[in-house]
Amino acid sequence: MDIKRTPGAPKWRRPRILLLAGAAVLALILLVLLMRMGQAAPTVGAAEVWIGTAERGDMAREIRANGVLMPRDTRWISAGARATVQQIVVEPGARVEPDTVIIRMVNPELEARLEQARAALAGAEADVAAARTSLRSQLLDQQAALAQADAEWQMARVRAEANARAHASGVIATIELRQSEINEEQSGNRARIERERVEAFRQNMQAQIQASTARRDEAASALEIARQQLQAMEVRAGIDGILQQVEVEAGQQVEIGTALARVARPDDLIARLQVPEVLAKDLLLELPVTIDTRNGLAEGRVARIDPAVRNGSVAVDVVFEGELPPGARPDLSVEGRVLLGRLDDVVSIPRPPLAVPGAASSLFVLDAQGDAARRLPVRYGAASSDRIEVAEGLRNGDRAILSDTSRWDGHDVLRLR
Repeated sequence: MDIKRTPGAPKWRRPRILLLAGAAVLALILLVLLMRMGQAAPTVGAAEVWIGTAERGDMAREIRANGVLMPRDTRWISAGARATVQQIVVEPGARVEPDTVIIRMVNPELEARLEQARAALAGAEADVAAARTSLRSQLLDQQAALAQADAEWQMARVRAEANARAHASGVIATIELRQSEINEEQSGNRARIERERVEAFRQNMQAQIQASTARRDEAASALEIARQQLQAMEVRAGIDGILQQVEVEAGQQVEIGTALARVARPDDLIARLQVPEVLAKDLLLELPVTIDTRNGLAEGRVARIDPAVRNGSVAVDVVFEGELPPGARPDLSVEGRVLLGRLDDVVSIPRPPLAVPGAASSLFVLDAQGDAARRLPVRYGAASSDRIEVAEGLRNGDRAILSDTSRWDGHDVLRLR
């Protein structure tokens, strides 16, 4: 016979379904907890970050830059002719005088060229002497012809005057008087022509002598160049100072213009600083500079600012206004501080690595207990090499993390241990 079944409980109340539902809820709770744990504030050791304190007061705007001492008066000596280095007479570091021989070189062609130039000059001088003698003789001939023409003119004039008196007395005919007058006129014209020829010859004579003299001067100039080139085989310092560098070696072939050596005066030094290009925009001439030579401080002023940027920096020359500390010498590494000015009563902090003047940013500012830091927006003002003004966001005494915190960009709170 059939047995009537009693209706069972709903499916969602069955133990298996309840067990699965509870497991799902528990998994969801664990997921939420894990997500909240992932968003928890990261922890960092206080010794691992750079913490600086905001201070209110006057801030000196200055630029720090490294550089070297270098002579103001430097002389580079270059080769005046192609030659072979025979001997290095003086080594770098030695004190030299203008006539001190630093390098000896040889070039047999220059000796032969010098002899040729001497012979050419001797020939040119002989040509000048011969031209003077020849032209002088020709001038004398012209002057003799002029004297002869003048004499004939005078005789014709006397004859014409006598014939005029005779004609007046009726002694000679009119035709004879006219012939004597014509003869006088022709003699006078001939005398004037000879005089003009003498003047023209004088001018021509001067021009020919000038041409001969120019050829002689050209030969003399060639001889002087050959002599200087041969003398340049002994390379001399040219100034009092210290031999800084010798750029060649014995046996080396050098061409015209090759740098051979550098001589500098060690008693007149300047500092050449390499200022980062981001800071160079504030530089001005005559700004005061303090140079640290590691043995003392020296005061100076900006004398030159390179208009070009090279390798990310601008060269700045500083001239000194007093004595340099002991041990100052060329190529000595120094550190300079260029004073741009002062800001009165401002809040400033040590300059963070990525701080840009006038830009908005954020800093992790420590709480009163110093065990947590919260991100706060800040706005920077004017900057110096080691400090920067905080126009908004910090107060006097606030402590902030100044090292690079980019790896925590997704967090607003840091915990310190």
